[in-house]
Amino acid sequence: MDGSGNALAEVEEAWPGTAAAPAPRPADPEGLRATLQRLSAAQKGSAGAPLYSRFVNRPLGRFFAALAFGAGLTPNAVTAVSAAFTATGIALLALVPPSVPMGLTVAACLVLGYGLDAADGQLARLRGGGSPAGEWLDHMVDAAKVAGLHLAVAIGLYRFTDVDPAVLLIPLGFCFVDVVIFFAMMLNEALRAQHGAATRAQGPTQQVGIARSVLALPTDYGVLALAFVLFGATSVFVPVYAALGLAEGLFLALALVKWFREMDRLPR
Repeated sequence: MDGSGNALAEVEEAWPGTAAAPAPRPADPEGLRATLQRLSAAQKGSAGAPLYSRFVNRPLGRFFAALAFGAGLTPNAVTAVSAAFTATGIALLALVPPSVPMGLTVAACLVLGYGLDAADGQLARLRGGGSPAGEWLDHMVDAAKVAGLHLAVAIGLYRFTDVDPAVLLIPLGFCFVDVVIFFAMMLNEALRAQHGAATRAQGPTQQVGIARSVLALPTDYGVLALAFVLFGATSVFVPVYAALGLAEGLFLALALVKWFREMDRLPR
């Protein structure tokens, strides 16, 4: 999970940690403001986090987590709500002809789903830590989202537009890149844990400069989600979407070299 990337950022936001889950807690007696303060003091480090994820999605997730804590919701319930919003956006892409209202609705669903994806991990930490089952559920939802979003783009473009068939290779290529990133990140964590190295959940919480977050912006899932505002104007959306896919592909090419070197340095 070093660096950024769409698939990577999704799981980075969702990562709840590995502590055992405590017993269910009652509704928050402290109030929203006090809960937000507690969450602010227990944030993960921003190392590798791109701009939107760092300055928009995490605060949004913190707000959702505080609301969920006050309502007595569990992290798994928040994961389910996040999945419902994201699934709605994906379904619209595949089932509804492109239009301005449709694009706005898709973007809103994806943005809310992403914010709630950050909230379930923050809520788990607020409650004392996540459970293995909750972590599994979180990542299974992310895996479905990583593949489903781009496949839905391909389906929607094929069904409702007159784009050149070659254009359909763009979402298929984007899907390939994001799936590989997602798998690599999961494998990196598993190998680190297996060989006694610190995982991302156990790693340092240092902050990084704003320049790195800005440079990582094109690979930010939040930017991809917002790009669907343009889905009603196919001639505008496709070049923007292709540019984001290219940035993600370049990131993968660089990250694979870095990750291989990191794995090569693990204790044998």
